[in-house]
Parts: sequence; C-alpha cells; structure tokens
Amino acid sequence: MIISASYKTDIPAFYGSWFRARRATGHCEVQNPWNRKNFTVSLRDADCSGFVFWTRNARPFGPELARTARTHPFLVQYTLTGLPRWLERSVISVEDAISDISRISTQYGRDSVVWRYDPIVTSNTTPPDWHLTNFRQIADDLSGTVDEVVVSFAQIYRKTRRNLEQAAHKHEAEWRDPDRNEKGDLLAQLHTIAADRGLTLTTCTQPELAGGPAEPARCIDADRLNRVATHLGHAAITARSKGQRPGCLCAEARDIGAYNSCAHGCVYCYAVEDAAAARHAHRGHDAAAPNLTPVTMGHAPKKALNS
Repeated sequence: MIISASYKTDIPAFYGSWFRARRATGHCEVQNPWNRKNFTVSLRDADCSGFVFWTRNARPFGPELARTARTHPFLVQYTLTGLPRWLERSVISVEDAISDISRISTQYGRDSVVWRYDPIVTSNTTPPDWHLTNFRQIADDLSGTVDEVVVSFAQIYRKTRRNLEQAAHKHEAEWRDPDRNEKGDLLAQLHTIAADRGLTLTTCTQPELAGGPAEPARCIDADRLNRVATHLGHAAITARSKGQRPGCLCAEARDIGAYNSCAHGCVYCYAVEDAAAARHAHRGHDAAAPNLTPVTMGHAPKKALNS
C-alpha cells in the first residue's frame, strides 16, 4: 500500500519525530473524520510499497527522507506559491523553498519531487497578471530541477470563505473567485510559461476546467514512484487507480494525517478550520502517540490540504 503523509497536514514540516516513531513501531492510528473512530495503518516495510509526502518545508524532514530512500521509493509534493503574507502567514521564503526542492531533486532524482503552485488565489494583491509574473519567476528558478507543476484554483468552502473574509478585512484586502472563463484564460497562459521551461502543467481535481491545455494531475502517481524506484534501486510497485473525489486520478493510498493540525496558517487552507486551534494542536501533540491529533471539525473537508 502507498502511504500518503499527508494531504491533511504537513508531516515533513511539523511531525517528523512522530513519523519516525511510528515507522519504528510499525503502525499508526488514523481517526476517521466522519465517525471519529480510529483505524490502524501498518507502516511495516513489508506492508508499504511507497510514500508520498506533502509539504511546504521538507528541511526538517531530511533525515526521514534519507531513511525512507533506503527502503522505499517516495515522492514529495512540494507546495510553493509565493503568495503575500496575509494569505500565507508562516511558510518559508520562496528562496528557501527553491533551495529545498533543488536539494531533493539533486539527491534523489528529478522524479522524486513535484512543484505545486496550488491554490491560486485571486485578490487585489494577487490579480492574474501578478500570478503570471510570480509563476514565471519561480518556474525560471526551478527549470531543470522539476518536470511537473500542479495547479488548482482555491475552492471556496464555507470555512474557506470565512477565513478569507476575516483575513482580507484585517489587512484591508479584497479577494474574489474568478469565473470559469477567467480561470481557463489564466490556466492557458500558465501552461505556456511552464511548457517553455520544460514543465508539464497539470490540474488537481478541477474537472470543470477539463478540455483546456492542462492534463489532470495524478498526485499519488504510481508511474512516477516506479521511476523513483528504478533510480533508487528498489522493486517496482503496483497500485490501482482510486481517486478521492470527482476528477481525482490518484493511485490507491492510505493517508496517515489529521485535519486541523497544520501550523502554517494559510488562510485558504481546506484542511484547517481554525488556524489558532491548529497551532495549539501542533504545540500539544505527543510524538509518541499512535495518532497525530484528534479531528475537531464537524465534518471532513471535501478537498485535501496543499499547503
């Protein structure tokens, strides 16, 4: 089974000690966000075929990547958007993230890391022209380091709208959700920028934009994991496609994270209902516990974390 760690939270940035302890123990517990019951996920070498790590900062996780590489193929889905601080309160700098991505690519091969420009938030401080310039600059810096960039537009759920409105009011900003045509136009321009730099641009679970220049993403990508396996000298893996929601083409995997536990403080985050509560959960988590932290929201979000 492929292990996803985690689209619900940033395990590499915040929970590396917990991950190491769980790998040593051979299992972890994950709370079902619908019925609040825990289930066990095996992390024994023999039961894991590969790992997909989701992060905005893999620097604290370097030793765990090295340990994982000795036994399994892995893929790092690395989010880097460079959005203003009123939208992303405490992520590492663009320069540090580029350096981190380059380090992973150099050490484990270009297939081991995918850049995520995700989500795209449109506001008075980040209009479409801003995204084109920002995306081009990051793409220039990552050219030759990665070969794919995953994009999506912010999904405006009730909690997302509330958090965006509160942040916009505090910082005297304005945001909006562009219509389908505007999104399609921006996507086409981003696709051209990416292609000119040798990058394949894919879109994450937004079937309403299908038919444009970008292909649907496979964020948990068995084919890419197999290329990493070849590079690292591991056996090939097999996995059936089993998307998490409409438009998702991911391979089957078990996610071991927990909602409401990421401390980055991104106001558009799908997996955090209250940023202060998430920071509190991170500060109080027990690295020796079988699971990360209880889910506190009333229901599971429809889309996973990419921040």
